[in-house]
Amino acid sequence: MDSSQGCFSRDAEQRHLTCLYTLLDAAREQTAAALREAQRQDGGRTHQARVEREVTAAELARRLARLSAVEHGLCFGRIDDRDGTTLHIGRIGLRDHDLEPLLVDWRAPAARPFYTATPGSPGPLLRRRHLYTRLRTLTGLDDEVFDPDAMADADHSTLVGEAALLTAVRRGRTGRMGDIVATIQQEQDQVIRAGLPGVLVVQGGPGTGKTVAALHRAAYLLYMHRDVLERRGVLVVGPNATFLRYIEQVLPALGETEVVLASVGELYPGVRAGAPEQPGAEVVKGDLRMAALLAAAVADRQRVPDGDLVVGLDGAELRLSRESCVRARDRARAQGRPHNAARPGFLRALLVELVREQAARLGRPLDAEEERFGPGELWGEPAVRAALDALWPPLTPQRLLGELYADPAALRRAAARAEFTDGEWQLLARPPGSPWTTADAPLLDEAAELLGDDGAQERARRRAAERERREEERYAQGVLQVTGLAEQGTVDAAALADRYRADGPAVSTAQRAARDREWVYGHVIVDEAQELSAMAWRTVMRRVPTRSMTVVGDLAQTGSAAGARSWGEMLDRYVGGRWREARLLVNYRTPASIMAVAADVLRAVAPDQQPPEPVRDGGDPPRAVRVPEDDPGAGLAALVREELAAIGEGRLGVVVSAGCREAVHAALPDAARGASPEALDSPAVVLSTAEAKGLEFDAVVVVDPAGILAGSPKGGQDLYVALTRATRRLTVVHPGPLPELLGRLVR
Repeated sequence: MDSSQGCFSRDAEQRHLTCLYTLLDAAREQTAAALREAQRQDGGRTHQARVEREVTAAELARRLARLSAVEHGLCFGRIDDRDGTTLHIGRIGLRDHDLEPLLVDWRAPAARPFYTATPGSPGPLLRRRHLYTRLRTLTGLDDEVFDPDAMADADHSTLVGEAALLTAVRRGRTGRMGDIVATIQQEQDQVIRAGLPGVLVVQGGPGTGKTVAALHRAAYLLYMHRDVLERRGVLVVGPNATFLRYIEQVLPALGETEVVLASVGELYPGVRAGAPEQPGAEVVKGDLRMAALLAAAVADRQRVPDGDLVVGLDGAELRLSRESCVRARDRARAQGRPHNAARPGFLRALLVELVREQAARLGRPLDAEEERFGPGELWGEPAVRAALDALWPPLTPQRLLGELYADPAALRRAAARAEFTDGEWQLLARPPGSPWTTADAPLLDEAAELLGDDGAQERARRRAAERERREEERYAQGVLQVTGLAEQGTVDAAALADRYRADGPAVSTAQRAARDREWVYGHVIVDEAQELSAMAWRTVMRRVPTRSMTVVGDLAQTGSAAGARSWGEMLDRYVGGRWREARLLVNYRTPASIMAVAADVLRAVAPDQQPPEPVRDGGDPPRAVRVPEDDPGAGLAALVREELAAIGEGRLGVVVSAGCREAVHAALPDAARGASPEALDSPAVVLSTAEAKGLEFDAVVVVDPAGILAGSPKGGQDLYVALTRATRRLTVVHPGPLPELLGRLVR
């Protein structure tokens, strides 16, 4: 606990963080030494002494594991209250040598305000600060101030992030600024404290703080409804790795306990899809008709021969009539079970027919034993297995989809039943072994629903577990004999095996959920939700049948041609209009001069969408810089150096069209590339419009606006996104003529 609240600067926070890691190292060393000492002791000669030694060693081992697990993100927050008390919040509690708490466990009652305080109901808090770290280094701060007027002047000088912006707005010369800040706080408060049940849509334009509000809502829900969400977990679907890293800093222990983080391309377990999509294919793959196409593709793999089925066996032939095969197929389909689950019944029916055919061929009646065991014996024959597998093969989602894409004839048949045109289904064709794209992940999930399994994997798992169990008991029996405990009869081998199995690594809710495609979550949060296709929504909805969701996005920023045109279009089929919308209308991050340029673009490409109202003035006016059409990287290095000098320790994003990306990389060899967390910690980073979505920079350089406009059917929305990433400075570099809708730029 620290009562010296004031002036906790970045350097002071780093010193405090270093102190915490010193305490953590000391706790680890002490625990490790105690564990070594416990393991060295012989435990005495009595059974009770040996058990006590085992219990002590096991508890020390567990404590050491817990201390090792909190290395990343040890301290992630801080709260300051009105009586001058500061608490740092982290994954565990730590005390100094005088037993004063320097870090409060996030589960402790004292940490509760960190999760429950909102702008409309802050309780005792003046400020909440989020600390962003990598390894043991502080990489960033973000403040929320609930009562700026009650803070000392020295504390105002240390404000960072949103609090600094809101304080700047509050200091505006018009009397309206205080009302604007209150509006922002009220909007976000309504989002954070909305109830757990039902679907909440948070619609907000650039700079409205919708993602931050939704993440604080997640933290609030996890804290207030821990009993429910701890059992079922929370799924957070984000657009990229940077978003997922950000929420790791906002919410404690993500990935360890209750929360699964994934992009759309990671929703199908075992696949990390993200390869570039073919032009136009994204729209086709996102169409709900793909569900019917996949169902038709599965039915197409449930075949019957054109004539009789003939199987060569031991120099002879077994023959099944086509009518028998049709009857077996129709009975299997009539069960209404998934493909793989219905397969055993189909196979059994044909194997029985083959056994009868074999007996008839030999001219003798079929006895009871042969009828019972004959199908199994026949199934062991490779020729029989191959013939029946060709009629109703075992399929995985990857095999079904991969073989379908690579087979134009099969694609044509399935597409015709799903009412796709030739021009549409032909966009799906691709060579065998092609990497999975993000749009493929929902299709793999749909295929998994249609295919199911035949229980073979579960039976194999149970057999393996039983073998492992028998081996553990044999080992435990040996331990009892060596120690002499077997003769005393105080513990048996099964009980000892259970004891050591219980000491194994625990599997968290998040770990179980992430690898179980059929896991049902307690709540789902979707950020940049406007980008999800109809098939992606189908995948997400399978994971939350209770429809407890937070949907965050901005329809004006829809960049995917398969994305949402309205929230009702995507949600009504699942909740029948029973969803509620919270609108965030105030843009407090983007200067009005930059937002005016972006609003011109939005007005031209999506006149039905309303941009948020900017409240920040000042800053340099956004400008346009002409470069040669055949050299889009000309002068770019000098321009970037100029912008970096203007923003000091800030971050610069260079957002570029696909056509100019290589030229920009060549002109800026030292700039980072892509939206990885490491790249975004660099002073300058080069991004596509898709990678820039959801991110913000002190200064932005947009290269080739005409190329961005022409780059996709949603090119206008992509340009709107690119222009609204800047919080201070905007420069547009244009090879060739400047698009007319950017005429407001200073040249």
